[in-house]
Amino acid sequence: MSDWYKLPAQEVIQKLQSDQKNGLTHSEAVRRLAEHGPNELIERGLKSRWRILWEQFTGIMVVILILAALVSVFLREYSDAVVIMAIVVINAVLGYSQEYRAEQAMAALKKLAVPVVKVRRDGELQEIAATGLVPGDVVLLEAGNLVPADGRLVRSASLQVQESALTGESDAVQKETTAQGGRDLPLGDRRSMVYMGTVITYGRGTIVVTETGMQTELGKIAELIQNVERAPTPLQRRLDRLGRVLAVVALAIIVLVVVLGLLRGEDFEVLLLTGISMAVAAIPEGLAAVVTVALALGSQRMLQRNALVRKLTAVETLGSVTVICSDKTGTLTQNRMTVTILEVAGKQRPVDTLHEVPTRLVNAEENPAVDPPSRSTVLLLKAMSLCTDAVLLPAGADGNNAIGDPTETALVIAAAQVGISKEELEARWPRVAEVPFTSERKRMTTVHRLNESEADESNVPWRQSPFVAFSKGAVDSLLDVSSGVWLGDQVVPLDEAMVQRIEQANAEMAQNGQRVLGVAFRPVVALPPDGEEEILEQELTIIGLIGMLDPPRPEVKLAVATARQAGIRPVMITGDHPLTAGY
Repeated sequence: MSDWYKLPAQEVIQKLQSDQKNGLTHSEAVRRLAEHGPNELIERGLKSRWRILWEQFTGIMVVILILAALVSVFLREYSDAVVIMAIVVINAVLGYSQEYRAEQAMAALKKLAVPVVKVRRDGELQEIAATGLVPGDVVLLEAGNLVPADGRLVRSASLQVQESALTGESDAVQKETTAQGGRDLPLGDRRSMVYMGTVITYGRGTIVVTETGMQTELGKIAELIQNVERAPTPLQRRLDRLGRVLAVVALAIIVLVVVLGLLRGEDFEVLLLTGISMAVAAIPEGLAAVVTVALALGSQRMLQRNALVRKLTAVETLGSVTVICSDKTGTLTQNRMTVTILEVAGKQRPVDTLHEVPTRLVNAEENPAVDPPSRSTVLLLKAMSLCTDAVLLPAGADGNNAIGDPTETALVIAAAQVGISKEELEARWPRVAEVPFTSERKRMTTVHRLNESEADESNVPWRQSPFVAFSKGAVDSLLDVSSGVWLGDQVVPLDEAMVQRIEQANAEMAQNGQRVLGVAFRPVVALPPDGEEEILEQELTIIGLIGMLDPPRPEVKLAVATARQAGIRPVMITGDHPLTAGY
């Protein structure tokens, strides 16, 4: 079925025998996985070992060598024929062994590189491999996610999707949950559907999976392009061109010898044999083997440095590289973001000093020797925990664990380590609205309904408001929309001196390699109309700054130095502050 967009969301869920709140059961998911297969694009016609072996004999140079060997046999030059065929066989063995091992290694790497998705199963939010998705799964999506399968949207919070991979349209498409009954619509107009391979650029949403794997729209496209021939590498083109030139030269030699000999009255058979012998002698029999051996040695040296070469001819292309662009998070760093410092009221406090008082935030008077966090620090911890989409899980063998973006999970875990549970906070202050993160604004905002019976925040100015909005994001983006700073349990105007003070603190933390986020709040009297949520990000009051570290991988320094020694300029791609990136 391809017209899911015509049906109401609840009818789609019923047809797929799923449940929006609880998702599928584990046993049902296993059954459907066996029925539909893994959620992956299948590469039709993967090279078999016999095809890889056959391709070693199809190059023009190799064909010429085989013809030369046959001619040598015809001329009874058996030793020459043996040498030439030995070269051909060695060339084939080297090429075959390299490509076959690389194909096996690439298959293993693909299994290791499977992305994970957030899905509801058995009533719980879980992270599973995207290949394990089945029709009927309830999947949560947020900005930055690659859509893992085709799905019908059942919940949307300002969700926008970049669908250029399918439609060619560069602008993001606003999605909605409303059914689009009636006439058939092209992919680009199906506002209630999301498709595998597209990218969430804004907002959040929940989908129920409708198709997976090769049944998706992307899978149908993949099916059509499976037989597209790959372009040869520059080295292959040059060798093929050389082979054609040699073939023409050999043929010209034969014709020239025969014609000149006939003009002199010599025997035709002798002339033909002489011309063929001269043509064979003009062919560089060892060239193919020399090239293959050189490339094989290069690939082995690269393998020793953990670089896998899938095809030998790619070594020559890689040798022309002058610039390497690398992502920072997870590639150059360990992707283990950790909150290290909180900056509140102009004072910095290492988070590890807060770990000593996990249960004393409420009852600190029980142990006067402990220096508890200030009320402003507690407010910062609560705000940074609530203004996330991360979900804290029960602690495992490795301590606290959470599902979500690494930055947001670090915030939730840091708050939990000092006794502030996001789950308990959301029970007291439930989220009622939000302004999702975008790369243009560089911040996100959540709005929470306040509990009128609470007294622990009685000196906070939102006490007279039914809602409070928390915002987090890049410090400069928050300064642009803020008018005050929370100091000493009161709001202080954000004047030029205060802006300079905050910017200086931001720069100092960034120079120490910290990724810095700012956190702010504002009282909300009434929720804004749909489509006008961004008015929540005005007249904010800054609470404090958060410093986070993602330690670099230990091998990065040597890798960068090696690249520079080889004449390659490494470039790091990151959205961090320039001072943090340059640390």
